[in-house]
Amino acid sequence: MPRLSLLVITAPVALALSLSLTACGGGSSTTAIETQTTGQQLIDLKAALDAGVITQREYDAKRRDILRNN
Repeated sequence: MPRLSLLVITAPVALALSLSLTACGGGSSTTAIETQTTGQQLIDLKAALDAGVITQREYDAKRRDILRNN
């Protein structure tokens, strides 16, 4: 049983150390970069229009922007 007690003591210490390092900026961070194709942007935009989330005017303006910028 000595291993179990060592694990019980070590786990909280390891957790505390990892939290303190993260707070200091020592932890690793990841940045998710999301890229969508023009087609996927248009599909998502059309879905928003069909769901009533945006108006036809908003759809037309955003569609023009997507097509112009891609």
